[in-house]
Parts: sequence; C-alpha cells; structure tokens
Amino acid sequence: MATFAYEAYDSNGAKKKATIDADNIAEATQKVKDNGLTVISIKPQGSLDQEIHIPGMKKKVSPRDFSVFCRQFSSILKAGVSIVDALEMMADQTENKTLKAAVVNVQSAVEKGENLSTGMKRNDDVFPSLFISMVEAGEASGGLESSIERMADQFEKDAKLKGQLKSALTYPIVLIIVMIAVVVVMITKVVPSFVTMFEDLGTQLPFATRFVIALSDIFLHKWWLIAAVVIAIVVGRKLYLSNDKGKHMSDANKLKTPLLGQIRIKTACAQFSRTLATLLAAGMPVMDAIQTTANTMDNLVFKEALEKVRTGVSLGLSMSSQLKAVGCFPPLVYHMVGIGEETGSAEGMLNNVAVYYDEEVEQATKAMTTVMEPLIIIVMALVVGGIIAAVYGPMITLYNTLG
Repeated sequence: MATFAYEAYDSNGAKKKATIDADNIAEATQKVKDNGLTVISIKPQGSLDQEIHIPGMKKKVSPRDFSVFCRQFSSILKAGVSIVDALEMMADQTENKTLKAAVVNVQSAVEKGENLSTGMKRNDDVFPSLFISMVEAGEASGGLESSIERMADQFEKDAKLKGQLKSALTYPIVLIIVMIAVVVVMITKVVPSFVTMFEDLGTQLPFATRFVIALSDIFLHKWWLIAAVVIAIVVGRKLYLSNDKGKHMSDANKLKTPLLGQIRIKTACAQFSRTLATLLAAGMPVMDAIQTTANTMDNLVFKEALEKVRTGVSLGLSMSSQLKAVGCFPPLVYHMVGIGEETGSAEGMLNNVAVYYDEEVEQATKAMTTVMEPLIIIVMALVVGGIIAAVYGPMITLYNTLG
C-alpha cells in the first residue's frame, strides 16, 4: 500500500491538501471522492514529477480549451442532466487545472442556489466576460444550451484565427532567431581570430572592418552594456504600456505596421462581427451587446471605437453610421451592417461579414508568409555577407598587393 498526496475541493469550494493510503492511484482517487471531495490533482507522495504550484500563477485557459468545455457542457445539458451534475462531470474530465478549479467553484455556487452566470462572475479571472454574458442571456431567454453551443462555435473560430496568425509568424520568427544566432557566433568567434592579423598589417583598415571589430569587442568585453540596453528597453516598454495613452498609441501603431497591420484590422473585424452576431442571436439587447463586444476586443483602438458607437446608438443614431464615423472599420463592415438594419437581418449580415474576414485573414497570412520568408533570407544573406566582406576584404587587398 502506497501513500498519495492530493489536492481537492470540498462542497463549500474550499481547497484541501492531504494524504491518503491506497494500493493504486485509481483507488486513492475513489477514496477521496467517497469523502465528498472533488479531486484537483493526486500523485504518489514524494514523486519527483509532482507539480510545483507558484502562488499567483495560473495556467491560461485557451480558446481551444473553452471550445471543448462548451461543446461537452452543452451536450450534457441537452441530455437532461442537471446543471450541478453537469458541472461535476465537467470538473472530472476537464484537463486544464485552472478551468477545473473554476468549474468546481461554480458548482459550489450553484449548489447554494446561485445562477450559473453568477457563479461564473465569481471566477471572472478565468471565464471571459463574453462567455458570462452569453450564459446570462441564455438563462434569461430559457435557451442556455443554445447559448453555450454558440460559444463553442465562437471559441473554435477565435482559436482558428489566432492559430492562423501564429503559424504564419512561426517560420519568420525562427529565421530571425537563426540570423541573430549566426551573427552573434561570427562576431564572437570568427572575427576575434582575425584581430591579431589585422594589427600586424599596420595599415589603416576600412571603416566596415573597424566597425565589425569594434562590435566584436563590445560583445566580448562589454556584454553587460548590451544587457543593460535590452533590460532598459523592456522595462521602458512595459512602463510605456502601463497607461492607457501608451497602450492606445502602441495599438494604433500596430494597425499601421506593413503586412501585419492589415491582418490585425481584418482579424478585429472578424472578431467584432462574430461576437456581436452571437450576442444578438442570444437575445441580448443591442446596447449591452455592443458594450460586451467592445470589452472583448484585443486592440484598444477598436475597443474605444465601439464604445463611441454605443454612445451614438444610445442617442438614436444608426449603428452603421457610427461605425463609419469612428473611422477604423473598413467600408464593407458598415455597409453590410447598414443593409442589415434596413432589412431587419443585422445578425445574418454580421455573420456574413465574419465569414468574409475569416477568409481574408487566412489569405492575408499566407501572402505575408510568402513575402516575409524570402525577405528575411535576403536580409540574413546581406548581414552575414557584409561581415564576411568586412573581415576578408583587407586580406584580399593585401594578397593582391603582394602578388
């Protein structure tokens, strides 16, 4: 019989750490559950692979994790299972420990008589505001299962959008890292081996050669200066982005970046259209839907723009006119919204806009990758070739002179 260390939540949502004796981990898990506890983690005591928990640190819940959670949760509810039992089942099978702990807390709140959305609000550091709003709208309209299913689609498409951008950037980033590594190796290993030879020449070296030698000396003997500059840049950027003005300027500049700027704009349009359509389909009032959509926007420029749109709509103006007035949405967006307002099918038009920009983002990321890959290779060739020319140029000149 072995001893197992476990973490679990009791019926009040309080975390408990203890040990239990059992023949195997399955028996230990069952014993903990028989005591009325919900298991978070359980491992042999003293195991080297025991997880280290850092206070204040939580594993992030990805859109893919939420998509799987929503899909399974909706299916269980449609099967006629009560919310409390459904939450217990989800807690048992959810792999992400941050999400698992939040689900246990929500289950405890629901058992005490609170609504599902109220329990989620108590864990708003895990559940996105959009998800909570959709659950709240579903509870009010009696269509909770449909609302959660819509969120599954929402999270799936968000994950796909982010995945496309991430995959498009991965290869260029790898190339840039390789280029930096090659330059550092040449500067710190190759160039120093020629310095003594250059000193023996006793002639005035070309500027490029002197520059490369000086750069090599900084990397070898004044590396702390480079480290200080890098740290200063990182700290300065963090301080700059710590206030709304700095973050606004940074997000505005991101939208103007060549290649990436257009992708970010199209991604924001897809996110805006899909989120607003999802909220309207759930029966949420337009004003609340616009505010919730604004809160979900990653870019502060679009978030502030939607808050202005909401103000205009509250004064009786059309949404399409306000989307045009803020100036950051492409014409297709406010024209399609305008058609939807005239025909009474705003939700359908927003879905069409989302589908269109999903395809645009996919094509734009492929085009960006096609352009960036050869561009980075050319830059790498120029940088490495420049260093080689600066090192071997004086030697070739000397050999020609001697010849």
